Amino acid sequence: MGPVNWIAVMLAWLVAAGLATLFYGRKATPRPPYWLHFLAALLLFVSAAMLGHMFARVGEATLDVKPWLYFMMSGGLALTFIGPALFITGVRRDRAIAETLHDCGYWLAAYLAMGGVFALL
Repeated sequence: MGPVNWIAVMLAWLVAAGLATLFYGRKATPRPPYWLHFLAALLLFVSAAMLGHMFARVGEATLDVKPWLYFMMSGGLALTFIGPALFITGVRRDRAIAETLHDCGYWLAAYLAMGGVFALL
């Protein structure tokens, strides 16, 4: 296992947070209770750090030869874990399908963007 690129983790976290502003607009800006926004930011950082750990486990040599793995792995996580979890929860809570799909779209875009940051760095 190679070292985790913590600079890429931080930038991926910032890109995903910025993307949330585009997807959610005013709902993404902190307002009381502020601790919930702090918790959301912390959890988003954990997601970025986990991607960093995952790419470190694969190794730089493999990723240099197969750069598509950045997008395949990050997008695959969003499509096979995050999206289904959001969809199942949305159905069980009687949320509008459009709202649930919007959330799924954000997470897919966020994970692909984070994968892109790791690919660039």
